[in-house]
Amino acid sequence: MDGGVNQPLVLAQEHGEDWTIWNADCVDVARGLPDNSVHFTIYSPPFESLYTFSDNPRDISNNKSAAVFWEHYRFLIKEMVRATVPGRLIATHCMQLPTSKTRDGFIGMRDFRGEIIRAFQAEGMHFHSEVMIRKDPVSAMQRSKAIGLLHKQICKDSAMSRMAAADYMVMMRKPGDNPEPISGPFDAYYGDEAPPEGPLRNENSQGVDMLRPGDPWFSVAVWQRYAESCWMDINQNDVLSFRCAREEADERHISPLQLTPIRRCIDLWSNPGDVVFSPFAGIGSEIYCAVEMGRKAIGVELKESYFRQAIANLRSIKKAQQCLFDGAAE
Repeated sequence: MDGGVNQPLVLAQEHGEDWTIWNADCVDVARGLPDNSVHFTIYSPPFESLYTFSDNPRDISNNKSAAVFWEHYRFLIKEMVRATVPGRLIATHCMQLPTSKTRDGFIGMRDFRGEIIRAFQAEGMHFHSEVMIRKDPVSAMQRSKAIGLLHKQICKDSAMSRMAAADYMVMMRKPGDNPEPISGPFDAYYGDEAPPEGPLRNENSQGVDMLRPGDPWFSVAVWQRYAESCWMDINQNDVLSFRCAREEADERHISPLQLTPIRRCIDLWSNPGDVVFSPFAGIGSEIYCAVEMGRKAIGVELKESYFRQAIANLRSIKKAQQCLFDGAAE
């Protein structure tokens, strides 16, 4: 990242018909974006030093303290806000951060989500909305071994027990009027459950009719799902690692954002042809979905192995679509 690091950075760039991705410092690339040029930004920042992705001194996850992380992160927030079209949104995927006795002096949680909101507000953005994404407590316990999630802690002293930390999508909106309305009904549903069901067609109907795109009730039913305060139907394994186009030796991101919430956000807050930006591209999840859904995507990834994997994933979009088509034809 920025903030006094003077180490030279060799930039690499790859592009396709509707995407460009940089192997670079995201602040350097964001500074080069024209004012009011990005229609929607969606990304998952490093959660301070919860996961350290590389030993590069420009890596925002490679930090010695929360203060250093925030010094770096604010450089990026400022540039993202400047580049955003008035009236449009920036969506940040985040979670509340667990504390540790060694680092923080106590075991508990920190309001990382609130700190992100306040950092954007300091740059003039409005807190637009948020949605919680359910996390499976058993999977969280197996991964983290947090004492608060262990059943034995209930038997020992439940005063130290807690719930699994949910994910959040936090949406911040830039002041001003949106020059290009995002209009029209939903023509697709993204979710792990069955498509929404509609009302009975007539008194003699048996059961409830399944809705299809084009039905006037379809878009209403989809919106009723998306407008929930907590998305319960997100498959935690719905990530690029499990796409049919991937090979056994492919790089796996430590903490990829699921494809379903990415698609929902892109569908909700951008138009086809809009520019979508992802400053922490990882293996390319956000830009993959953006291109797949007819948007133009710009991504940045500092870690070279993730950068190369993102390129492979982007170049595999047509192959993945063919896999889906072949599966539907069987």
